[in-house]
Amino acid sequence: MPTLSVIIPALNAAASLEATLASLAPCPAAEIVVVDGGSTDGTAERARAAGARVVVTVRGRGRQLGAGAKATTGDWLLFLHADTRLASGWRSAVERHMTAPGAAERAAVFRLGFDAAGWRARALARLVAWRTRAFGLPYGDQGLLIARALYRRIGGYRPLPIMEDVDLVSRLGRRRIVMLDATAITSAARYRRDGWLLRPLRNLACLALWRLGVPPAVLVRLYR
Repeated sequence: MPTLSVIIPALNAAASLEATLASLAPCPAAEIVVVDGGSTDGTAERARAAGARVVVTVRGRGRQLGAGAKATTGDWLLFLHADTRLASGWRSAVERHMTAPGAAERAAVFRLGFDAAGWRARALARLVAWRTRAFGLPYGDQGLLIARALYRRIGGYRPLPIMEDVDLVSRLGRRRIVMLDATAITSAARYRRDGWLLRPLRNLACLALWRLGVPPAVLVRLYR
């Protein structure tokens, strides 16, 4: 079985990180690295207490993801957000992908789920699944499983403050992205706060502006 490294960028994520790390328990052999961007809420301490290795770097998800990849040794890399936990069955889905013929040339993402009930959460999850299959455009909260050799060949994560996930999957291309038969359950806090319609619309606006060449520094202000 190929070796697996899990990379989790974090910034003041103490409230959600324990559940994320606990969801990785079905794969005790995995190397788990939390890349902390300068948290002040005890994120690093909780990560160490849960058995993860902590790498400290400057703030910025693109930088943190890149630093985590460099700090790990696995044949395969699994990038996961700190507020996203993997649902039951994820390990077998990951292992099937890693050992499938030609898998080293394809990256994989999870189905997206939310820690919220209701039709709006289900509708958005279905929309994300359609977007992923139709356009090869998953976002970072779906996770990303990729062979280290392929990750290096496409240039890895760039040190961007935003759109680092879109930037990387754009270099992969739709034909090299598949969806795993497993779910990543992400926090719905941002959608509860900003609105189940307005938040996706803002994300879409950021994506459109990114495609038009608007500088990432401007997009960060809009996104936040």
